[in-house]
This record gives sequence, structure tokens and C-alpha cells, in this order.
Amino acid sequence: MHHTLKLYSRHRESALRFYMFWARWTRIPLIGCLVRRVANTWGNNLEGAYVLTTDEAGEIVDACEKLALGPCSCRELYHNCDNPVNVEIMLRLNGNMFIEERPGDYHEISKVEAKDILRECHQRGLIHSIVKCREDFYAICNCCTCCCVPLQLHNQYGIGSALTRKDDIIRVFREHQHAV
Repeated sequence: MHHTLKLYSRHRESALRFYMFWARWTRIPLIGCLVRRVANTWGNNLEGAYVLTTDEAGEIVDACEKLALGPCSCRELYHNCDNPVNVEIMLRLNGNMFIEERPGDYHEISKVEAKDILRECHQRGLIHSIVKCREDFYAICNCCTCCCVPLQLHNQYGIGSALTRKDDIIRVFREHQHAV
């Protein structure tokens, strides 16, 4: 996994606050366009999330050897609703910086448990997204519309690359799995 993911995993709450701080700068005349351009470049090239259907999330779960369950960073930070916090599915155990940095926050789950969580999250109206750093897909997040930082960056601040839809995400994920 990329070294920036290790830094993010150690300081994820601060990183999310940092993203939201800079996002507010997009509303400042003249500077806002530059901040939005830099943020979209960052999202396209370094970190970002892709919206998934429940079926796509299930296919990704099926393609993984081991999974772990832990807290959604956005909901853990913002607590804007009563949705469950422990609904982020880590896509591998070995080499996953989140698990290595905060082992007490995560526990291994089966594919059946992961799919049950996806179904429950779908029923609650949560958004499934696969999160990446560089080319490393490391988690399926199941976040709400009121806490999700990528969704807020996209909808409120015009940083479209923070959360996008990619119709061939399963193919891209599988290609990456074969390369690892």
C-alpha cells in the first residue's frame, strides 16, 4: 500500500477535517477555482471514492480473500445521525494500514457477514463506496448522506472527483487485485 495511506490511517480524523477546511475555500472568489482544481486533481490521482451498487459491493467482497470490519471514519468524526458506525469493510488484512495502525478497531469477518452488513446498510439508505489511495482499493465504506466527507466535498463544494461513479469499477478492481 502507498505510504500516504499509512499517514492517512494514523491521522484520519485530522485529514477529514483538513479536507473540509480547504473545501470551504472553494467558496472564496478567485481562490475558489484554484482550490477546486487542485482538489479535483488530488481526487483523480491520489485519493477518491467510487459509488457502488449493493451487487457491485457484493462482487468485490467475493473477490477478496479476507475481510475486516471497522468504524466509518466520517461517521465516527461527525456523528450527525444514529446510523451504525462500525460498517466499513476493509478489503484485506495483511498490508492494510488501517488495521496495522489501529488493530483494536477492526475484527475479521466472513464474506457472508460482509454481505449481511451491505444489505443492512442498503436498507438503511447508506451509500456504498469503494475507497482508494493511489491505485490501492482498501475499503468499502457504507456511509450516510449527512456525514460522508466525499459526498459533502462533491455536492457542497463542487469537488467532483471526491466521489464518482465508474461503470467498470469491478473490472478495475479485479485488474488491481491481479496486479497485487
